[in-house]
Amino acid sequence: MSSDDHNSKEIDELSGTQTTGHEWDGIKELDTPLPRWWVWTFYATIIFSIGYVIYYPAIPLIETSTVGVSGVTARGELEKTMAAVGAQQAEKLEQLKNTPLEEVAQKEDLYRYAVAGGESLFKVYCSQCHGSGAQGAAGYPNLNDDDWIWGGSVEAIYMTIAHGVRNEDDDEARLSEMPAFGRDQILEKPTVRAIAAYVRKLSGQDHDAALAEEGATPYAENCAACHGEDGKGNRDLGAPNLADAIWLYGGSRDEIITQINAPRHGVMPPWLKRLGEARVKQLALYVHSLGGGEKTKTASE
Repeated sequence: MSSDDHNSKEIDELSGTQTTGHEWDGIKELDTPLPRWWVWTFYATIIFSIGYVIYYPAIPLIETSTVGVSGVTARGELEKTMAAVGAQQAEKLEQLKNTPLEEVAQKEDLYRYAVAGGESLFKVYCSQCHGSGAQGAAGYPNLNDDDWIWGGSVEAIYMTIAHGVRNEDDDEARLSEMPAFGRDQILEKPTVRAIAAYVRKLSGQDHDAALAEEGATPYAENCAACHGEDGKGNRDLGAPNLADAIWLYGGSRDEIITQINAPRHGVMPPWLKRLGEARVKQLALYVHSLGGGEKTKTASE
């Protein structure tokens, strides 16, 4: 096929449309015009694009971009939205700050706001240790149950969050420290094992009865002052309950022996200076609402 034949244009007999002059293996390409509606739509998009570039920020430059005649930017709109939300929250936070904790639950709207905000704060500041569902882990208390080391009233929870535990940043931090009975050679190894057996007896676990009987006296002499004769603990001292099935560092024989020998002491930072009173209240109310929160006891109780 010659070059002239290949590029010759003609009218297709079946469609009546002129061909482009291109032909491959006997197949000719039709020069079908685009639909007019499509052409006009295409022109409209061009006009729209030009208008958009003029009106809005669109063309990136080295360090910035064209601002457009409108002056509208995504960052600017975000700042306006955040300012509006911040102003709205400031009113609620001020109200929460000035409302005693025990009275917040009586104000339904304020309480819902506090708990919802507390949930968001918990995910940002607390979930790394206590878990996203507040279920805790080894060394980090479960906040869903009713077993509290320092107390489960909303006021006690507030104090723990506000000032933290065993930290050096707050003079009002919760403080308790169990002696290292084994490491510091306060007690002999057989005595430590006997006390561990007695603690397992207190919590209703399988234990060596004879060894537990042997551990009753050293427990009374060394442990009962903080944990109580019945092992139910003392929240004023931060001494855990040893008579239930909830364990911070594990309740097996070896885990109890390890804790008696060289106890681990968790540290929690104070949040009052960092978050402010209103947001600490939100956290306290949220944790209290998880299911294990206790009613504040009155003087008559």
